[in-house]
Amino acid sequence: MADADLNSTAWRVPPSRYLEGRPAEHAVPARPISCYVTMPDGCRLAVDAWVPEGATGPVPAVLIHTPYYRRFALRPGGQGECSPNAGRFRDMLVPRGYALVVVDIRGTGASFGTRDSFRSPREREDAREIADWIVAQPWSDGRIGATGISYPGAASDFLASTGHPAVKAIVPLFAVWDTWSDHYYPGGVFLNRLAQVYDELMVAMDHDRRDLLSKVSYFSNPDLAGPMPVDEDADGALLREAVKQHLGNFRMPDFITDLNFREQKLPYDSGFSSANISPYSVCKSIRRDVAIYAVSGWMDGVGYANSAIARYLTMQGNPTHLLLGPWDHGARCNVSPWRGRIDPEFALLGELLRFFDEYLMGRTTGLREESPIHFFSMHGETWQEAASWPPVPPTRLHLAAGALQPAAVNGGEAAHPTDFSFSSGSGTRYERIAAINALDYYTDWQERQAALPAYDSAPFEQAMELTGNAIADLTLASSEPDASILCYISEVEADGTVRYVTEGLLRALHRKESPHPPEYQSPWPFRTYHRDDAKPLAPGVAERMRVVMLATSWIFQKGSRLRFSLAGTDADHIKQIPHGRPPVLTLHLGASALDLPLRPFEE
Repeated sequence: MADADLNSTAWRVPPSRYLEGRPAEHAVPARPISCYVTMPDGCRLAVDAWVPEGATGPVPAVLIHTPYYRRFALRPGGQGECSPNAGRFRDMLVPRGYALVVVDIRGTGASFGTRDSFRSPREREDAREIADWIVAQPWSDGRIGATGISYPGAASDFLASTGHPAVKAIVPLFAVWDTWSDHYYPGGVFLNRLAQVYDELMVAMDHDRRDLLSKVSYFSNPDLAGPMPVDEDADGALLREAVKQHLGNFRMPDFITDLNFREQKLPYDSGFSSANISPYSVCKSIRRDVAIYAVSGWMDGVGYANSAIARYLTMQGNPTHLLLGPWDHGARCNVSPWRGRIDPEFALLGELLRFFDEYLMGRTTGLREESPIHFFSMHGETWQEAASWPPVPPTRLHLAAGALQPAAVNGGEAAHPTDFSFSSGSGTRYERIAAINALDYYTDWQERQAALPAYDSAPFEQAMELTGNAIADLTLASSEPDASILCYISEVEADGTVRYVTEGLLRALHRKESPHPPEYQSPWPFRTYHRDDAKPLAPGVAERMRVVMLATSWIFQKGSRLRFSLAGTDADHIKQIPHGRPPVLTLHLGASALDLPLRPFEE
């Protein structure tokens, strides 16, 4: 099966069909307009502007603000895509009447400056200046959109938050809402391997270390020859000067561990915390007329789908849309075990084009008449539509000895020692987010989950759909004053095959729940993760902890069982908590349950 949309009834006009009726009318220029734009502090940013050839008047522009090179130089006689990150957007949008503007953020590519943080607040101000530059160009009609995958996707939120009047529509693709809780510290658990691998990628790019960059699958083409100089830099002297400034860039493992509590101020900068690098912190500054399309996938890192949902729910005063597919980070793969092919078939760029046509170009596309939410249910291999999120109310199953059942048990405990060597493996949701070329997901889950304590439901009497965020409502004691609590949901098919469905993480230190703030609306419990709210456990004393599972949509087949598993670490991905003292986690069964967004599924 595939994720194609043409046979789906979830849209009145499927994205593929819309794209068929929107043929290319212009040519992509052989080379972009390429120049430096100087910021108020004197920093020069490298900018490429791809303007449609044959356009008879000014056109709207779409901005991509990226740290991953706006464009590569190619070796003499070399072949390949010079814009691996922006090329797909260029080839979709420019022939259909949009200018595409791609910018190296300060401290990266051919731009000058030094990166002082991940998503530095300076970049937000730079985006405002770039918007001023765009509307001053003779080819601009004064309307600006923004998009991009991951970092550039969040940059589109920051651009909109400047309040610039030209910004009309943004599509944050596979992008975080809260960099702390939805990226590096999901559930307050630190992803140490992610920090290290991302640092290796940025050193390779920012320092123009081509020997290191060639090892990254995304940039393995041997003809890629570093960042492309702008047109005025004929001999590359300015590029070399810029790269020297990049040598002072921040280092991710050092930087992110300085932010070990959410919204904690840096000791040397009382005006800076994790809030500054997260779009939620500036969302109140986004004008209400800016249209927003939040897009993610069910295997999009550890929290990016949650970010898309939170962005959609938080920005309900704006024209908003939500799309959640069977994809990993960037939709490089269809992650469904029942996929017909690895490459997604869904017309994601067609949907992006339709959105910009509606809200940026001013065309009548019918998009406003579509349901605002579309999501793909794996194992049912079908697209669905919804008017609100979550679309499925919760059903409660209670933990008993080795089982999940509709009625609560009376008392009982189950002690589970943590094995600090347990790992979910190398084919997980964690790899692609770190630019590792993952193609197949959780293929060895049957063997890995067998090492964990398991609680199984009765076989389902009909196919059941799990759509949304399951919550493990646990009453749990630990032998240590802190612990990582990892919860997994699997499908156990009638023949005994066990498939990974989703997971959730919580550091016990951060178990306290708080009211949702206006800037982070979600259907799951909210936590501040502030130092003042962090509290050690009293060893041996049971407390209630609700562990949020990552959002998914999965169809359990008739005769399958739902399995809940528990772990105290994931050795290849997270920081060990506590150091060298594996906790014994004791579940109080009579007071523990799963809240599952389950409903019968009909083909």
